[in-house]
Amino acid sequence: MSLHVRPLTAGAIEPYLRDLGRLRIRVFRDWPYLYEGSEDYEQQYLRAFAAARDAVLVAAFDGETVVGAATASPMAAQDADVKQVFVDRRGDLSTIFYFGESVLLPEYRGRGIGHAFFDAREGQARACGATIATFCGVVRPEDHVLRPAGYRPLDAFWRKRGYAPMPGLVTSYRWRDIGEQQETDHPMQFWLRAL
Repeated sequence: MSLHVRPLTAGAIEPYLRDLGRLRIRVFRDWPYLYEGSEDYEQQYLRAFAAARDAVLVAAFDGETVVGAATASPMAAQDADVKQVFVDRRGDLSTIFYFGESVLLPEYRGRGIGHAFFDAREGQARACGATIATFCGVVRPEDHVLRPAGYRPLDAFWRKRGYAPMPGLVTSYRWRDIGEQQETDHPMQFWLRAL
């Protein structure tokens, strides 16, 4: 089988940023993100991620083709919108690792890659002295007109991994939904677990 997962750090991340940007645009276009992305924005965002000390990109390959990826880096390296809720609640960010996107093409789901993404990111977090891992997910109304029938959120998977949503730890990101002309704010709920 040519499918494999490999964590990349430091200079090894850069060659895969364009692949990751394309994956983000493709995967996040679907529910619940409905993200109308652009390659220019993706490259700017991802270059900032790659520049963070101790950042990791966990890439899933089918042969030499990147079919999925997940990112993580120290909370202190994140944008103000992400880290401010933790500054307000905890003050010290030095023991918190932030897991960014986790994107995988649909035809590769259900093969354990999601677990491999979490295992590698948690391993990097521990190696960097973190004691808390966190990520955030978009919150959409249950009655949203574009919610697919039979949609199952990833909550059960995240809980199985030991994560739980933390009341009051919410931020927002701005992006343009598919079919919309303007960017709007989207609430993002943080999930945490102790490492």
